[in-house]
Amino acid sequence: MAVLSSPLVMLQSVPPVTRAFTGATIASSALYGYLCWKGLGPEAAHYMTIVPGSAFYAPWTLFTSVFVEITIFELIASLIFVPASLKYLERLWGSVETLKFIVVSIVASNIIALGFNWIEFIATRNADLFLFGMRYHGQMALQIAILVAFTQLIPEHQVQILGVIKARVKSLPMGYLTLSTVLCFIGFQCPWIIIQFGWFVGWIYLRFYKKNPGDSVGGVDTYGDRSETFSLISWFPPFMHYPLTLLGNFVYSLATRFHLIPNGGSDVELGSYGQVPGTARAEAERRRAMALKALDQRLANSSSPVGSNSTNTSSGQARPAPASSLTRSESVGASPSPPPNGRSVERSKSANDSEESGKVKSDIR
Repeated sequence: MAVLSSPLVMLQSVPPVTRAFTGATIASSALYGYLCWKGLGPEAAHYMTIVPGSAFYAPWTLFTSVFVEITIFELIASLIFVPASLKYLERLWGSVETLKFIVVSIVASNIIALGFNWIEFIATRNADLFLFGMRYHGQMALQIAILVAFTQLIPEHQVQILGVIKARVKSLPMGYLTLSTVLCFIGFQCPWIIIQFGWFVGWIYLRFYKKNPGDSVGGVDTYGDRSETFSLISWFPPFMHYPLTLLGNFVYSLATRFHLIPNGGSDVELGSYGQVPGTARAEAERRRAMALKALDQRLANSSSPVGSNSTNTSSGQARPAPASSLTRSESVGASPSPPPNGRSVERSKSANDSEESGKVKSDIR
């Protein structure tokens, strides 16, 4: 009885959003595979995946396409990574915030991909390729959005990929993004380009719009993560920081003027910004990452002065040694040597004194 009840107990321990999402993925992928096996692949694609030319007649596919994995390898990869990650986030954020994160990451990324394909069609007039030749499906956009969330929560955590490659969590999103860029340039735009949109949508939502449960400043709810370690320029190499800063400040000022983003409170440097939502372990991990970064910069800036000071100090300590030895030798040479016989000196002094006294008496007489 215990053996039979253990799978049910394990299933009940999974949070509800993660459980429903995993079940919908398995059911939808199995249904799509069955329809393709029955020879209904084109009809299933139009009603279960995003085909840019017919998506306006099936708007539900902007969300339901995430549950369809058309190959067994894509399904296995999604089932290995996504449910475990959503389980972690749901226990950290709660079911409502996790569901909002899933919906926003998927729907917004698919809308951008749909608009991008229509722009390509207008520019090239190639409807067979850009409107009906591409079918967006799967969970690639959600996968990279989850990686962005992990970069916010546990950036310095180290993971092993396939038991061989070791990498920190904060480097995984850009690695996935680089793979997507290379494949898009080769010619595999669909569905790999959706990773680009998923990364940007995930960062925008976590940066400005995600409500932080339990965190408030003066009774006002806080939104997003406005810290420097989660800024846009932190994802790119240093030579791109200046132009991205100018562009980001311009777009941010426009969005603030038109009230497109909620007020996230004061900046971190002012000391009034709330902590990152999550457990104490996540907050400690984040603070450790910031402390390590500051320590590395401080050590890099002070490495050269410390070396010169140590050299000068060592040379300065080596020079006074001969002077001290000379001083000791001079003092030894200047000090008078004690007489070999102190009694003979005293006797000579007394004899001289007696002779002088005798002379004085004779002179008086």
